[in-house]
Amino acid sequence: MDIFGFEINRKKALASEKSFVPPSEDGAIDTVRNAGGHYGTYLDIDGVANTEEQLIKRYRDISMMADVDTAIEDIINDSISNLDDERPVSVDTDSVKVSAAVKKAIHDEFNEVLKLFDFNNRAQDYFRRWYIDGRIYFHKVIDLQKPKQGITDIRYIDPRKIRLIRDVKKEKDPVTGVNFIKEIKEYFVYDDKGIASKPGQIQSNNSVHDSKALRITKDAIAYCPSGLVDQDKNIPLSFLHKAIRPANQLRMMENAAVIYRITRAPERRIFYVDTGNLPRMKAEQYLKDIMDRYRNKLVYDASTGEIRDDKKFMSMLEDFWLPRREGGRGTEIQTLPGGSNLGETGDIEYFQRKLYQSLNVPVSRLEQQAGLNFGRSAEINRDELKFVKFISKLRRRFSVLFDDLLKTQLVLKGVIKEDEWADIRETIIYRFASDAYYTESKDQEILRSRTEVLNGVAPFVGQFFSREYVQKKILMLSDEEIAEINSQIAGEPKPEGDNNE
Repeated sequence: MDIFGFEINRKKALASEKSFVPPSEDGAIDTVRNAGGHYGTYLDIDGVANTEEQLIKRYRDISMMADVDTAIEDIINDSISNLDDERPVSVDTDSVKVSAAVKKAIHDEFNEVLKLFDFNNRAQDYFRRWYIDGRIYFHKVIDLQKPKQGITDIRYIDPRKIRLIRDVKKEKDPVTGVNFIKEIKEYFVYDDKGIASKPGQIQSNNSVHDSKALRITKDAIAYCPSGLVDQDKNIPLSFLHKAIRPANQLRMMENAAVIYRITRAPERRIFYVDTGNLPRMKAEQYLKDIMDRYRNKLVYDASTGEIRDDKKFMSMLEDFWLPRREGGRGTEIQTLPGGSNLGETGDIEYFQRKLYQSLNVPVSRLEQQAGLNFGRSAEINRDELKFVKFISKLRRRFSVLFDDLLKTQLVLKGVIKEDEWADIRETIIYRFASDAYYTESKDQEILRSRTEVLNGVAPFVGQFFSREYVQKKILMLSDEEIAEINSQIAGEPKPEGDNNE
């Protein structure tokens, strides 16, 4: 089987290691091939979309709504903050137990990856695509003749055109009769025309082979899913998935409110036209002539929100025309008053709050004209605290993209070996730039409270409390921080007149 792309050599699992379930991979489609046939998973999103491609289109559609876009902008601005010349993200290797030369190489290669991304200028664009689509793919381009040069280019791939496939082969254990996994092959399938399975269609190994789709090695693609998975269909979901219903409900309520206000705002007239003893056909024609002479021709277009003059259709602002036979009270015109509760928007505001709740954005941010409160961190409401934690979770999940690219760059250039990456990855920390006032005020508030307690126990240090106890229990310093501070104090010149040891 010919597969496009490069592959990093790795050690195979020991023959003694057995499992009956494949490794977890967000959104991978299993294609299991047994003796006599194969089967796969069905792609069907009941009530939302029939295919994964339609699901992504639905996410992108609701992201264009004004309320959803405002909430997304709040999330992106808090997640990716690169004001002025500040870099949006940096790598911290202080806890990595490697040599200084390797640490420097990690910093250099990470900066090279950001340069290939043009991340300083396009960070928010990439993050927005990942947040809305629920996944993001990049092709890692290298020179196959000179792989030690590392990645030469990183190119974005539309998620509707690529999919991760896991080929799992099992064999039955003669003792227990359980099907254990014998071999696992993972690769990506790319089709420029899009990979959209029809409802009930089976995505199998043979069907992919028969199509014109291109198979790509897993190492050649940088893949970062959202972490949300439909467990029944085994496909990645977007963070906007739970906002589909409230977004559609809000859209319908807004259209209904506009239509109601247009139809009920004006005072319409009721015409009782005396038709005398005219025959029915002539009476109807006479009534129609009167209607054409006096009726309004305004029509509301829900798709554009405009009111246009359309004489071909009945208008929503039509007056009422009722014929009266001979012997009635003659021609009469009455007025139908307009609606009296046109200013109520409680139902729309309710669905706006539900939409913001589904996106984990504080509802207080709906009040766009409310001023910012730069008070003490203890006064920050609980919703803002939850939002900060949600942003931290998004950042950690998005960092999976940096892990993949940095690993590939370090292994190709020979800085580390492939089996060394697992230990290094656990200690690498990605620092995202943050302009959130909450983080700074929280740190200052914690330091202020600790120094207040320190001032209270300072007279008793050396009598009831030791210096180490104060550093660990009151200032909450780690052993590394204590050693660093002590070395810094020892290296600093003492103030003149200070003879204390």
